[in-house]
Amino acid sequence: MKKILIIALTVFFTSCAELTPLIDTYSESLPLTEQEVSSGLKEALRIGSDSATTKLGTLNGYYGDDLVKILLPPEADIIVTNASKIPGGDKLIEDVIKHINYAAEDAAKEAGPIFFDAVKSITISDAFSILNGTDDAATNYLKQKTYDQLFALYNPKIQSSLDKEIAAGISTNKSWETLTSQWNKITDNPLGQMAGLHAVKTDLDSYLTEKALDGLFLKLAEEEKNIRTDPMARVTDILKRVFK
Repeated sequence: MKKILIIALTVFFTSCAELTPLIDTYSESLPLTEQEVSSGLKEALRIGSDSATTKLGTLNGYYGDDLVKILLPPEADIIVTNASKIPGGDKLIEDVIKHINYAAEDAAKEAGPIFFDAVKSITISDAFSILNGTDDAATNYLKQKTYDQLFALYNPKIQSSLDKEIAAGISTNKSWETLTSQWNKITDNPLGQMAGLHAVKTDLDSYLTEKALDGLFLKLAEEEKNIRTDPMARVTDILKRVFK
């Protein structure tokens, strides 16, 4: 009797093992359900945003990456040019740029929860639209949903960096204000107007914050495209199912 039972169990489990690949193949051929699409998109965005913020939130995440490194606006070229004429001037400017980028790296460390809240709010309709969209459709969705919150996160940190003294009594903001006010006096007088000169109205901290966020969404778009196009980047079953 025991031998018969053992044989029966052996046949049963052997049959199950043989059927498993067939069941898996059948499951993979079924149309995606709404729940699978929603879960897959949310998973992709969670993984992508976590990877992007982690990369940028590390030391030199911004500063060491030429694609996202934050530089002073073109109107600041005169500051850079004149600084290079004094001993240690080049280092002074580079230190300013370094601190701005470090401030952005600090902000990136705190961006995760903002992205996660936006991911949770994705609807079924949003998910299908994103899935069938361009390689950066999910990134564009998150940008629309999170930009204002992220700006509010990054801006104070950038502002604080700009207010730090880079020399006795001199900060980046003070230098910028002096530069633009003197320049605008020239552009506003008749000779400046005849010469076709234009006033500089750039809000420095806003400009740099926007550049920091450009870098953040650039990295997020890279992560999204990677998941869409590279099977090796689909590290969970739901990602493999949705983005096959």
